[in-house]
Amino acid sequence: MEKLVKKRKRLVRSFRVARFLASRQIRRGKIWVTALIVLIMTLTFLSLVVVPGILVGIIEGSTQQRRDQLTGDVFLSPLPHHEAIDHTEDIIALLNAIPEVESYAVRQKGLAEIRSGFVHRDDYTEDADSVSAIVYAISPRQEMGVSTLAQHIVEGSMFEDNDSHRILIGSTLLREYSKFSDLFEPLRYVKSGEDVLFSMSSRGGFENKSGSGTAKDDHSSTIGTSKNWSHFKVAGIVKSKVGDISNAVFIPIGDYYRLVGSRSLEASEILIRHKEGISDKTLKQILLSYGVNRDAKIQTAEEAIPKFLSDVQTTFSLLGNLIGVIGIIVSSITIFIIIYVNAITREKFIGILKGIGITSSSIETSYVLQSLFYSLSGVILGTIIIYFVLIPFVAEHPIQFPMSDGVLVANPLETFLRGFILIIVSLLAGYLPAKIITKKNTIDSILQRSS
Repeated sequence: MEKLVKKRKRLVRSFRVARFLASRQIRRGKIWVTALIVLIMTLTFLSLVVVPGILVGIIEGSTQQRRDQLTGDVFLSPLPHHEAIDHTEDIIALLNAIPEVESYAVRQKGLAEIRSGFVHRDDYTEDADSVSAIVYAISPRQEMGVSTLAQHIVEGSMFEDNDSHRILIGSTLLREYSKFSDLFEPLRYVKSGEDVLFSMSSRGGFENKSGSGTAKDDHSSTIGTSKNWSHFKVAGIVKSKVGDISNAVFIPIGDYYRLVGSRSLEASEILIRHKEGISDKTLKQILLSYGVNRDAKIQTAEEAIPKFLSDVQTTFSLLGNLIGVIGIIVSSITIFIIIYVNAITREKFIGILKGIGITSSSIETSYVLQSLFYSLSGVILGTIIIYFVLIPFVAEHPIQFPMSDGVLVANPLETFLRGFILIIVSLLAGYLPAKIITKKNTIDSILQRSS
């Protein structure tokens, strides 16, 4: 027991000496050198967190946009091999009764053909433009409570619930906005307030899942006889980075029932928003408890993400981690070189310390504590920059990527782990060069002779 007490006292005394040597070295060192080392550690930590955060944030931004415009917090769709959600009216009555539900929107979905240029075009010897697209029949009042669709109208405005023969057209379908004219021929001569010809297939004819395509025939410059064509006035142009929205057209839900000649109220989709404090999974479990899954497929916004987006998110996360590993290696080498050069230049001083009785372990610990100071300062400063500067700034000014408005994702637990790893690696990088110098013979160190 007495030996343990003596050993503990020696360790405490050794640590106090190491702490004194480390603090003295830092205080007496050049300020710009200390600041430069801390800056290197800060930038390394930022690269560990920010680069993966931005890569993941590209997909996170896309996911959030799909939630805001396409799926809501919880998304109901038809069961496999069903054309529509069964017992839609009963589900709507249930949603009105569940207190956790903030709002919902019912959508009908089908396939339509739109023609433009039948009145105004440059060359009447050419056929009028024609394009096929997904059509969503919506209630604007419901949509504004669930989605941000109206906020993405770049020309014109949203139609009203009681409007008829009004249409919103996705920007990808228009030559003025589309960047994919090499894939299909977009519509020309379409602006807000102008007329287009519109023909819609019933839900049973809905087969094209791609979102858009072209359709031309020998009589496309005239009103066809094989389809029921209607004049629709363009209420607005929708421009979104969610492909399902920018590739589609939107009409009042009343026009849908009139055009398809259906009296069925069974919906194609139902978007649901929950109240604050309720998670997507909690609301899904509530709906499951009421047996809604017998009539519809229930998905949270995350579950409704297409598989390719999920795969891209995983890939970007791996790339970010790889970049982070490279950053850790670079920072550890930097710390090693700095400590080693520092120890080499102070070799005579280290020899004198050993000569007057300072143990090698105290000297080595002092350099480890210096590394701890540099890495911990960098991590703390980097954390402040991330959570109090970068994240609020990027949230206010999203990074404009072609596929989404990117955000910065920095999970606190992952940030802590990356900071911890950086500190541990830095401590090791500080210990090794100190160990190399202190192993030299004391007399050789004092006389600065090579051993």
